[in-house]
Amino acid sequence: MQKTQQNKLLSLLLCIVLIAAMALTASGCSDKNTVQNGTVTFQDGAVLGKGETVFTLTVIDKEGTEISCEVHTDKKTVGEALLELQLIAGEESAYGLYVKTVCGITADYNTDGTYWAFYIDGAYATSGVDTTDIAAGSTYTLKVE
Repeated sequence: MQKTQQNKLLSLLLCIVLIAAMALTASGCSDKNTVQNGTVTFQDGAVLGKGETVFTLTVIDKEGTEISCEVHTDKKTVGEALLELQLIAGEESAYGLYVKTVCGITADYNTDGTYWAFYIDGAYATSGVDTTDIAAGSTYTLKVE
């Protein structure tokens, strides 16, 4: 009888240790695919915003880490939607909004020779984020290059 209780106790202890190990492993993995921008924090696969039009935003940083989220909005352009969610920041230029910061990550050609490239459904965009009308279901990518 005592041996049965010892086996149950040992099994319970082993389960607790395994659960703790899995929790630590999972929390370590999620940090890799999390972006924090001041008040905005999201993980890969997050759903952001409110509205009837839905598109995917993919962000690729200098190291090649890629995260994607689903954006819901009623704004007309990609730039308006991303500015409203505080996902991008930049400065106005003669050519429109020059995006310098995406999700708290800064790329500035004048400082480090990098910039945020803008892609629409995998193709390099010929328009800026602030002049690109949102097409529902499209994927917009901002990548440090």
